[in-house]
Amino acid sequence: MPDLKPLQPGVMFWAGRDDLAAIRAMGVRCGQMGLAGDLPLTDAVVREWKAALEREQFTLLTVFAAYRGESYADIPTVQSTVGFVPPATRAEREQRTYAVSDFAAKLGAASIACHIGFVDEDSAGHPAVRDMVRRVCDHAARHGQTFALETGQESAPALLRFMDAVDRPNLRINFDPANMILYGTGDPIEALKLLGPRVVSVHAKDGDWPPKNVPGALGTERPFGQGAVGVERWIGTLKQMGFQGPLNVERETENQGQRLADIRAAIELIRKLVG
Repeated sequence: MPDLKPLQPGVMFWAGRDDLAAIRAMGVRCGQMGLAGDLPLTDAVVREWKAALEREQFTLLTVFAAYRGESYADIPTVQSTVGFVPPATRAEREQRTYAVSDFAAKLGAASIACHIGFVDEDSAGHPAVRDMVRRVCDHAARHGQTFALETGQESAPALLRFMDAVDRPNLRINFDPANMILYGTGDPIEALKLLGPRVVSVHAKDGDWPPKNVPGALGTERPFGQGAVGVERWIGTLKQMGFQGPLNVERETENQGQRLADIRAAIELIRKLVG
C-alpha cells in the first residue's frame, strides 16, 4: 500500500452520502467506498470519483457492493434479502458485482467486497452461491483484485469451510469484529485468530450482543470503543498477527451528524491505541 503505515486509521465511506473532502479533513489518507445498489456506475461517476481521489490524494483500498432490496432489520430479514443467497435476485446481483469490480478497477482499487449472505453452518454452503462466488473471484482476478467476504453472518469455522469449497486464491476476508457480535456468531478475537491468514482488510466497528429474550434480533452497533468488542485486545491481536493494513472506521447510523462525530472520535482512539 503506497505510503500507508500499518494500522493507521481509514474510513468506510459511501458514494452519494459522504463528501470525500470532509472525510480527508479528518486526517485520514485512505479508506473503503460503499456503493448503494441503485447508484449508476457510469463513466461520468468514474470520472467524478477519480478526480476527487486525485484531488484529495486519497488511497482507495476497497469498493463494497450493496444491492437493491437488501434489508438488515433483523436476522430473518437478512437471511431472506441479503447478498447472493436469495435465488430471485441472484442473477441481477451477479451482474452488479461484475460492474462493481470493473468500476473499482477504473479507480485503482485492489479489492472488492460484500456481504454474500448467510453461509450454511453444516456444509460447504449452497452450491449455487459457491459457484457464483467462484465466478466473481475469476472476474475480479482479471483486474488483479481480491474478493473479500464480510464477516459476521456465520461462524468463523463455517466461513473457512465455505472458502475452502470455493477454492480461489483471491478469495479473502474483510474482518468486521462488531458483526460477529451483532449476529451472535462468535467471539471476534477468537474468530480473528482463526481467520487471520485470510484477512485482507478490516473494519473498526463496535457493538453489543443481541438481546437473549428476542429471537431473531440483531445486536446494537455502538461507537468504536463503547461496545463489547474489546478494541484494545482486538488491535493487540492484529499487531500480534502482523497485520499491516489500515483500520477502516465504519459507523452505521442514520443521523449523519452523529455518524461523522463518531467516526472522528474513532480515528482519535485508534491513533491513541496504536501508538
